[in-house]
Amino acid sequence: MDAADEAVLTTVEIASIPWTERMIVENRYLGWITSDGERPVASAGMFLLDWPPHPFDPEGTVRGYLLNVFVEPAYRKRGLARELVQRCLAEARRRGIRMVTLHASDEGRPLYETLGFAVTNEMRLSLTNE
Repeated sequence: MDAADEAVLTTVEIASIPWTERMIVENRYLGWITSDGERPVASAGMFLLDWPPHPFDPEGTVRGYLLNVFVEPAYRKRGLARELVQRCLAEARRRGIRMVTLHASDEGRPLYETLGFAVTNEMRLSLTNE
């Protein structure tokens, strides 16, 4: 979503492979892919986080986090992202998860808002640059 140079993106890609494999084995990462023939053209994932009870969800102990929502440019505006996010949300409901969060790109924000997501006041502090 944020612009990053190719070296950073390559590092993230390499580091993501073992993390994703581990999360899949632990049944904490779920993913969906839409293909055109053999070519993957859209994807969405949901990471299941242990989360303490919170006023927004006083009885829940798991939160869904949507990530890796992507549609190849030539396939955008066809409802693929909406369908994949709806599949993620259906799976969250099936598992009894009542709170799902994400970080939206500017381009993706309207889609999430139409699905009922609300803008929050999250803040971030990076401890890697101290």
